[in-house]
Amino acid sequence: MTIYKEKTRTVKENPGTGKIINDHIIDEKLIGKAVSLYGRITLHPGCGVPLHKHVGNNETYYIVKGEGMYQDGEIKAKVKPGYVTFCADGGSHALMNTGMEDLVFIALIANTIK
Repeated sequence: MTIYKEKTRTVKENPGTGKIINDHIIDEKLIGKAVSLYGRITLHPGCGVPLHKHVGNNETYYIVKGEGMYQDGEIKAKVKPGYVTFCADGGSHALMNTGMEDLVFIALIANTIK
């Protein structure tokens, strides 16, 4: 059994809305080729993950805290704690924090196995 207490933090600047903070739950290299991201993401109010396309992988978000607007292709929907979103391989999605507090979610990018 292995227990990890320390996490690696990366911060990516989104020029349009602010910082995307990623606390990696586990080093993806330890998981193997099946997963390219497993992290706890924080978006401050007004910040967002811009619309992007997944090729060769899919992405799942589990909303932990806060409120936001999720976009799946052209469709938009409000999300809040307990909601799960899924973007399939070949799909596009985005997430914007529309609330007054941090939006926190777990992100998992799983590579498509061929």
